[in-house]
Amino acid sequence: MASNLRWRAVTVAVAVLMAALFLLPSVAERTPGWLPSQAIRLGLDLRGGIHMVLEVQADKAVENSVDLLMEQMKRELRDEGIATRSWERVGLDTMAFDLVSRSRAGDLEEIVTERYPALEQRPSDGRRMRFRLIEPEKDSIRQLAIDQALETIRNRVDEFGVAEPTIQRTGTNGILVQLPGVQDPERAKALIGRTAQLEFHLLAEREGPGNITLPGTEVDSFTGLESENSYNVEPTVLMSGEVISDARHRPAQYGDPPYISITLNSSGARIFERVTRDNVDRRLAIVLDGRVQSAPVIQERIGGGRAVITGSFTLDEARDLAIVLRAGALPAPVTIAEERTVGPSLGRDSIRSGTRSFLIGGLFIIIFMLIYYRLAGLVADIALVINVVLLLGVLAAFQATLTLPGIAGIVLTLGMAVDANVLINERTREELRGGQTGLAAIEAGYSRALPAILDSNVTTFLAGLILFQFGSGPIKGFALTLCIGVCSTIFSAVFAARVFHEAIALGRSGQSASI
Repeated sequence: MASNLRWRAVTVAVAVLMAALFLLPSVAERTPGWLPSQAIRLGLDLRGGIHMVLEVQADKAVENSVDLLMEQMKRELRDEGIATRSWERVGLDTMAFDLVSRSRAGDLEEIVTERYPALEQRPSDGRRMRFRLIEPEKDSIRQLAIDQALETIRNRVDEFGVAEPTIQRTGTNGILVQLPGVQDPERAKALIGRTAQLEFHLLAEREGPGNITLPGTEVDSFTGLESENSYNVEPTVLMSGEVISDARHRPAQYGDPPYISITLNSSGARIFERVTRDNVDRRLAIVLDGRVQSAPVIQERIGGGRAVITGSFTLDEARDLAIVLRAGALPAPVTIAEERTVGPSLGRDSIRSGTRSFLIGGLFIIIFMLIYYRLAGLVADIALVINVVLLLGVLAAFQATLTLPGIAGIVLTLGMAVDANVLINERTREELRGGQTGLAAIEAGYSRALPAILDSNVTTFLAGLILFQFGSGPIKGFALTLCIGVCSTIFSAVFAARVFHEAIALGRSGQSASI
């Protein structure tokens, strides 16, 4: 009996020591280098930061898909010798064009049926043809756009270096973004919400009906002064941002502004080499989100798949632009539907309030247990302290995020832990009243209370898992501490407290128990 108790006592001591070591960096300003460096992360409501709900303009992705299909179909019909003209997108999901020769209508319909199953033909007069995206295809494009936007935003936030962000879907086409510790909301919004559509066009050499006028900044090569300018570019997109494999910002040199160095993938390198070879002495416009960033003259064929983007960038702007280019462009624009900024002072107030509620609640529990159960109450209080140390140690070990609802989960854990000790102590009292000796009463009290304790804690744990799986950010924080608290409660109340009870009973020769 004594040997078994000794090993159980060593297990409790080791568990508490490990939890305390993991918890120490969270409560001490300086710790030895050999200690674990993990600390409990604070959530948005405690640390301060940014809360945003972004709305993805999924219909814009449908429009873009129709535009791409139009360009693809136009090329294929030209290759097949079917003459067309006056192409345009009508509304959200319909393309329209004139068929020069009505005799080729049958060939046209056969090509569309075989190669474009996502299109359905609309009523036409035999010359003006109309094709529309089918509803399942539109729904698929919208869902894909939201999923891609979610992944792109997650990549951008990861590159930005935010610890423990929350990025998840909400509603039909919304994305919830929480960035703890970020105190520059404007920069974060610009980084996350930027579409970052990068395109390469040739500047038009003469006026033409299909050319596009885009705004941009012109830098005088002699004075270095900047001025707003309009650029007339050809509509053909020579390359897009999809061919970028890497992008890095480079610091200013000799007074010039910072720039972005981009590396193209193998496909992009071949395209870029061909474009520069075929258009020597022409200007290549680098267009980002509909604005010309620079329009250098192509001096010679450029191989190797490397290029630079220059402009009037600050160092932070160049760094953020490199981030969004590496992470990829958003498939559709996003708008901010909801925005809240939690200041660090408000977070500190929340920490003080949460800590105060935790200490006051814990103090009342400790006093009640001491008065009502005497020495057994002291054991319950020690088990309660062990419970809290284990819970917080696990949070620190896994670098979990503690939120204000998480503190509520810890307070609830204290109540559940006391409930377990109350069940055990009342069962033990019944056994003592029945004439059992102290050690026998303790053993019987634990064995008879255990089923009820396990039932209540297991059901609570399952409820916490469901909340964690399907809940939003604050609910997840509550569920996390609740689930960890259930495990630490069973260990501290059923295992650790029993070690203390049996050690005290053995010290009294197993004959009596103070309860």
